[in-house]
This record gives sequence, structure tokens and C-alpha cells, in this order.
Amino acid sequence: MEIIPAIDLINGQCVRLTEGDFAQQTTYDNDPLAVAQRFEQHGVRRLHLVDLDGARAKQPVNLPVLERIARHTQLTIDFGGGLQSEQAVRQAFDAGAAQITAGSIAVREPETVRTWLQTFGAEKVIVGADFRNNYISINAWAEQSERTLAEFIGEYLAVGATTFVCTDVSKDGKLQGPALASYQTLRTQFPAAQLVASGGVTTIADVEALAEAGLYGAIIGKAIYEGTIQLEELRRFL
Repeated sequence: MEIIPAIDLINGQCVRLTEGDFAQQTTYDNDPLAVAQRFEQHGVRRLHLVDLDGARAKQPVNLPVLERIARHTQLTIDFGGGLQSEQAVRQAFDAGAAQITAGSIAVREPETVRTWLQTFGAEKVIVGADFRNNYISINAWAEQSERTLAEFIGEYLAVGATTFVCTDVSKDGKLQGPALASYQTLRTQFPAAQLVASGGVTTIADVEALAEAGLYGAIIGKAIYEGTIQLEELRRFL
């Protein structure tokens, strides 16, 4: 299973939100590059980099941070936040992203994301599936759509997507454990999908359970910053 630490960016700083709420923000480090280099020194190979300013602005804002991390580490970076156009996606790739994550636009504009999958390839475009109670969440997680998580993943698999970041927004940033049962069900329903668990990963036991369930990857954010998971503990998964 891929271990994928997360760096969320606001004003060029490394932050975490709780349930995606900008009013519940904690700043952990002023230098995201130093954080990324620390991950790399512990054997991490991948990084989930989220431009929260970009998500609000509907266009990438922190591309210079992406560029610095890409230039000064060997990490495979997936970048998301504010990617609303093919031009923005190309800017992210030009700045050093190996992959991009199509988040809310994958719900709002499926035709656009289908075009990205065809243009850039499924290995470069990750589909973000944000959910609460197994229904897709929209509008910065403030609303529930009527589409189930399974319907959403099934539709994108049918048009060539392969990798999905599945974020349980009710658990994100709360350190209360991941939505293990949901991921186990998805693994049974979609054995060909590369499913990345996100939200709530709190302890090394959570990581072990996700690996046991056959998840392709696990995104870990707050647990690393708060110290409930030590980077040294993750070495055996790397």
C-alpha cells in the first residue's frame, strides 16, 4: 500500500482543516518544502499536495510551492485545488506535478474530467470522491448530492479512470479513524479500482487495517503533524 502524506497549503504555509472548514484551521509549518524533505528523508515516495487557496479562488494559487517541492525533492506529487480548466492542469504538470486530483469538478463537470482522462491519461488524473454516509459531497463538502459513492466510482471506471481518492469528509481532520467498512465494501464492488483512503487515519493500526483491506494507498495528514503516527512507524510500509 502506498503511504501518501498530505500537505495542505494556505498562504504558502502547511495547514490542516477539520472537515474542510476554513474556520477550523491549524498552521503546522511555514515551510512546506522542509516538511516535504522530512517526509522524503524517512523513505516516503509520494506526496498529496492540496492548494486550499486555489480551491477558494477556482484557480491554482500555490504553484510556486509545488515547483519548489518538485525541484528540491524526488517525490511523486499529486496536486489538487483550483483545477477548473485544461490550462490550469497543464500549469500544474509544468510546475512539476506527476498527477493531478480532479475534486469537485469531477462531480460538477464530468465531461471536462473525461476529456482530461483522454488527453493526459488515467495514470495522471486521479478522481476525487468526497463522501459522507456513502453519498458524494459537493460545494466544499457543505451539501450532499443524490449520487452514491459507488455510482460515482462506477461511472468513472466506465470512462477509463483507474485511481480514486475517497475522502470521508465526516472524519477528515478529526483523528477518529477511517471509514474502513466503506472502503472494504468498495474493494469488493470494484476490485479493479485503485482506491486511496483519505480522512480519519489516526494510528498505525488504522494503516495496518487499510493495508489488510487491500487499499491501493492511504493519505495521512493530521496524524503525522499531531504525532499520533510517527514517520518511523511507516517505514515498513515503504
